[in-house]
Amino acid sequence: MDQQERREFVRTHRTCVFGYNRRADGPAMTVVYYVMNGDDELLISTMAARSKARVVGSGRKVSVCVLDEKWPLTYVQVYGDAVVDSDRDLAADVLNRVLGLMAGEPVPAERWPQVREMAERENRVVIRVRPYATFATPPRHVYQMSDIDTLTHWTSNSMPW
Repeated sequence: MDQQERREFVRTHRTCVFGYNRRADGPAMTVVYYVMNGDDELLISTMAARSKARVVGSGRKVSVCVLDEKWPLTYVQVYGDAVVDSDRDLAADVLNRVLGLMAGEPVPAERWPQVREMAERENRVVIRVRPYATFATPPRHVYQMSDIDTLTHWTSNSMPW
C-alpha cells in the first residue's frame, strides 16, 4: 500500500486494537471503535476512569492497529501521539458518532439528549490520536493449496503517515 492507500484504509474503517505500554507485563491492547477528525486525527471514546485514558493523560505514544472486519483479515498499524480531551461537547459528539457506527446508521436527532446524558453519566472523554507513521504488511492469503506455490513473505518497515 502506498501512503494514500494506507490513509484511505484508516479513513474507511471503524475498529482498531488500541495499544499502549504498561509499567509491568506486556502492552495493553483493547479493541475499540474510532472516528476520524479530518484526515489526520483518530478519535476514541472512553470513560475517564479506564486505564487507557488514565495512562495516556496529557501525552503518550500509542499504536492503533486498524482492522478490516472481513476475512481474510487485513490491517494497517498506525503509530501516533495521543492526548486525552475532556471537552464534554466533544465527548458526547464522538460517542454519538461511535454509536451510529455500531448500529450501522446515524443516531436520530431525538436520541441525541440520551447519548449526551450517557456521556455525562459515564464521564466520557476522547483520546485524540495524531498519527505520525504507519506500518503496513501487504495481505498474503492462501485461498487454496495451489496458492502455497507462489506465497512469499518479506519484512516491512515504518513509513510516514
